[in-house]
Amino acid sequence: MQRRTTFDILTGLLAVFADALAVYLGILLAVWLRFFSGWIPFNEPLPPLTLYWQGAGIATLIFLLIFAALGLYKRPQYGGFGDKVPRLMRATLWGIGLTMMLAFVLRTEPPFSRLATGLSFFSVNMLLLIERYILFKLEIWWARGQAIRNQVTVIGTGENAQKLRTVLESDPRLRSEVTTFLTLAGEEPDPAIPTDLIVGSINDLQAHLDSGQTNHVILSHMAIEREAIVEMMVRCERSMVAFQLVPDLFRILTSKVDIRSIGGVPLLGMGRWPLDHFGNRWLKRLEDICGALVGLLLTGPLILVLAVLVKRSSGGPVFFRQERCGESGAPFTIYKLRTMQVDAEEASGPVWASPDDPRRTPLGAFMRRYNLDELPQFWNVLKGDMSLVGPRPERPHFVEQFKEDIGSYMWRHIYKPGMTGWAQVNGLRGNTSIEERVKHDLFYLENWSVSFDFKILVKTLFARENAY
Repeated sequence: MQRRTTFDILTGLLAVFADALAVYLGILLAVWLRFFSGWIPFNEPLPPLTLYWQGAGIATLIFLLIFAALGLYKRPQYGGFGDKVPRLMRATLWGIGLTMMLAFVLRTEPPFSRLATGLSFFSVNMLLLIERYILFKLEIWWARGQAIRNQVTVIGTGENAQKLRTVLESDPRLRSEVTTFLTLAGEEPDPAIPTDLIVGSINDLQAHLDSGQTNHVILSHMAIEREAIVEMMVRCERSMVAFQLVPDLFRILTSKVDIRSIGGVPLLGMGRWPLDHFGNRWLKRLEDICGALVGLLLTGPLILVLAVLVKRSSGGPVFFRQERCGESGAPFTIYKLRTMQVDAEEASGPVWASPDDPRRTPLGAFMRRYNLDELPQFWNVLKGDMSLVGPRPERPHFVEQFKEDIGSYMWRHIYKPGMTGWAQVNGLRGNTSIEERVKHDLFYLENWSVSFDFKILVKTLFARENAY
């Protein structure tokens, strides 16, 4: 979004130093746990500590190179702390793996302890997460005292434009302020945009650039002619003003773009998503099988107790079976603990659940509040109908409705649905915006990783918003 400043350089260097300290101490902590804590039996002579001090130093350099390659030192930073957790865990896994490979090639005497190396994955991750969280908070605090560097002009005055203003001005690390808006033909201004910031229309762009009151122009949506967009880009380039645009996520998926040339003709298309790769799908299936087995083992007694309570409190069947749309839109039967009265939709047909829904039983309201009614879906995961994490499956009745009304809706069915998902842990469940839900689902599918799944599973334990 902007050129690196002294602030960016200093915070980047601070991150390098803090990461180096966290990695080095994390490795030494693993060595201490293995050989000196007394928690792990060890009856052999102690290895020379210089071997591990030096090895930790070399490993730290490897980690820093990997962190740099993965963009962990790019400044200015964007997004929340949770957005960086998957990349940190992936970088640590790479660092441990390359360190083990190097130790195998060097064949030191005595060899490095494999257990200590394995423990270092957890100890290094723990210290890195603590260190990075402190650094994240420190950078935000430090950025609040920095001068505004980006005077932004937003072209458009609709909902997208207001969201853009909120995002830019809510993060002090961006050092940005939306100073002016230019209207687009046929667009109603959002009530939250102050009228004094609307200084003209798109036709006044050149005059606005000539006034020198802005150094950054952002087009809030692409619902104008391509020629007009190109002309805006040229005008901004001539005035040495940065230009960006907000693509429509329902027309173009932005994170993966594939460019190919056939006979000299360039073709632009959607690139492969992570789960298009066989290895990633196999890894996710392994994650699902292990997670489902552990889930059933841990929650089996709780499911049994809840089943008895459902039977005694309201009679009728214990489990609720319902047809949902799965991978590629294929139907499957989902299992839940029953939370509503028997035949709750017999008269009304398929309808959304709502707050204080009269169809719920008292026990059902409690189970929905804490997601306990979803526990039998571990069986769906084990069968292969579902995944632990993915877009939540919907009923065919609503799928038929949404695929006509919501752009890109059917893309969320390209892989298996999940017990929980990125949309759900962000409060998009129940009778909430389907458009926003689709955006979150597509973001997850475009950015899938094992660590991203882990992050969502952890957030699910605390997700209560719109759970009714």
